[in-house]
Amino acid sequence: MNSASESQECLASVDGVDGVPRGEVATGMATPIVGRDRESVVNYQMSTKEDQFSDIQNFTFFVGTYNVNGQSPTGNVTDWLAQDEDPPDLYAVGFQELDLSKEAFVFPESVKEDEWIKVVTSSLHPDANYTMVKHIRLVGMMLLVFVKKIHYDHICNIAVDTVGTGIMGKLGNKGGVSIRFAFHSTNVCIVNSHLAAHVEEYERRNQDYHDICSRTLFVHYEKGCADSTLFLGQRRIKDHDCIFWLGDLNYRLNDLDCSEVKDLLEENNLEALQEADQFYHQKHQRKVFVGYEEGDITFLPTYKYDPGTSDWDSSEKSRAPAWTDRILWKGDHIAQTAYRSHMKLKVSDHKPVSAVFRTGMKVIDKIRRQKIKEDIMKKLDMLENDFLPQVTVDTTDIIFDTIKFIEPQTRGLIIANTGQVPVQFAFITKPGEQSYSRPWLTAEPSQGFIMPGAKCDVNLEVYVDKKTAHSLNSGEDKLYDILVLHLMGGKDIFITVTGTYIKSCFGASIDALVHLTVPIGELSPGQVASLESEDSRKGSTEVDGRDDPYPVPKELWFLCDLMSSLGLSQENLFLQPGMRQEILIVRDWLDTGMPVDRPRVSIHSAAESLLIFLESVAQPVVPYTMYERCLESSSNYLQCKQIVSQLPTHHKHVFDYLTAFLREVISHSAQNGIDPKILATLFCGLFLRDPPGTNLGTGLRAKTNQQLLERKKAAFIYHFLVNEPDV
Repeated sequence: MNSASESQECLASVDGVDGVPRGEVATGMATPIVGRDRESVVNYQMSTKEDQFSDIQNFTFFVGTYNVNGQSPTGNVTDWLAQDEDPPDLYAVGFQELDLSKEAFVFPESVKEDEWIKVVTSSLHPDANYTMVKHIRLVGMMLLVFVKKIHYDHICNIAVDTVGTGIMGKLGNKGGVSIRFAFHSTNVCIVNSHLAAHVEEYERRNQDYHDICSRTLFVHYEKGCADSTLFLGQRRIKDHDCIFWLGDLNYRLNDLDCSEVKDLLEENNLEALQEADQFYHQKHQRKVFVGYEEGDITFLPTYKYDPGTSDWDSSEKSRAPAWTDRILWKGDHIAQTAYRSHMKLKVSDHKPVSAVFRTGMKVIDKIRRQKIKEDIMKKLDMLENDFLPQVTVDTTDIIFDTIKFIEPQTRGLIIANTGQVPVQFAFITKPGEQSYSRPWLTAEPSQGFIMPGAKCDVNLEVYVDKKTAHSLNSGEDKLYDILVLHLMGGKDIFITVTGTYIKSCFGASIDALVHLTVPIGELSPGQVASLESEDSRKGSTEVDGRDDPYPVPKELWFLCDLMSSLGLSQENLFLQPGMRQEILIVRDWLDTGMPVDRPRVSIHSAAESLLIFLESVAQPVVPYTMYERCLESSSNYLQCKQIVSQLPTHHKHVFDYLTAFLREVISHSAQNGIDPKILATLFCGLFLRDPPGTNLGTGLRAKTNQQLLERKKAAFIYHFLVNEPDV
């Protein structure tokens, strides 16, 4: 048998590449694959052949979710966690609204967290001994994972992440907490989420789901696997064999009022109610949870009850019952054996839900594994001597359309392995630079393996945000980059990326904006760059046509005026996020002056636009040079006032204007429910932004130091929200 045919036997084609245009062909000298590079290739090959040296073994997973409405436990929860005859091998227990106190938004500690962990631990099945794998909490969302002690040694590569989908993705009153781990040789991910409330907000719930999916990223791993076949790198939710998603998804019933729902429940007509289920419709339309499965619902709606009872809500609001609490799964070798609610638990206005799964995990046969590894290494030795790496790319010029602030665009790049050996590729850092790309550009994946005859689809995304907008506005940077695609043992391929950025008031400096009398979209790129130049602003009216600057940027005034016109008494103001499309409408309104009248958006979208605007200004309201002084004086109001009096003129005007506006928001607290401490916590990072290069490290000490910094910043701003200025 010749080398080519042996290569096909050893490294079978994964995916054809018919129709891929032939771009640049990369070939090189047959450089030996040594050290960690060789180990990576072998491990990758092993991962593709895992089915040949592993067997599926079934384990019982218990998954539970409970929105506890901020209540403390009143007793054990064995009726929820231990009602089955046989003890499960693994528990995943999620909570929502664990703590509804104002302090929970501001401080990381919560007495409720300890209370519920203690109750859950004591309520697990009595016929087995369990060990906690990990727990994670973000404000009211908490996820606990336990396994039988006999399985703990087979759990490894544990990582967690949290995503707040509250306003600006900061406040964790809504969002998701996630835990991932390897159980034997199967990668498992468990997500606990609490999505946006209210019947009409189903699009907001959809957006929350997608935000959790796109922003959850597992990076730091604990308890590494001794015989892992592949380096993990960064992983997202989708990059797992088994996914369990639980939580208060908050989808309601469409087109039925409360009395109609209760009448159908009296008739036990669950089928008619499920036809009105928002979640069913959104999933069926493939807007959320594509590829996930859910068992048949045979239990009563889990929301909303009078707390302490199993009676439907009799309050003035009289919320219609709905199946807000759900459990879904995705992956092979998973069979649901139970899906139920637990009516005996009455502490909350929700009922807990649980599901039991027979879940197949890949268990490695070490003898078979070693034999296959030896075979791969022998074949690899032969292939390295006989073949060179060879790939094609479908293009070396990636051209993006016009790019706008916080509006991402994606282009595809196909890398096809047309040779006989596996290819390892990576976008590598160019000399003198810190990353493989400019900060507004990302490639996913940025490295990987391609089998002979297979291809890799790389997504290149351009996204201009608060970190990059100013340099593009000012002309310090432009949408142009050259990516270096490096092949191990082969040539480098150069990929050119270009685009045109539309200048925006988001990312401009305060000093430039106060001189801007027309929408920034009416200026040429050169005029915008000139406006950002301090020398140009001195004594020149050519760009802006105004001798005297505005007291504050007109864009800031427009945003505050828009919010005032929409009503500062709105409930959950600055707590509920806006809609992304509406925020883009506000951006275009400020940048172009269109529409002439105020845009038709919700106050929540206007509020989040204000926060994004402040977050993106080139220099924060309190300049970096005064940052340390503010922290040092945060406990003394008189010293804080003195520092503010010394702010640069335009920055002081903005500080005074904003704090006055926020005091006006607080004056409506009886209606909007806003708390000065929460407002100070939300805005403190916008007034007092951490200076570039701030690095507190990682670990518990760094987390403690960061919390201390945040408290000092919030304390500084809090003074000006609860005290009227001196007349």
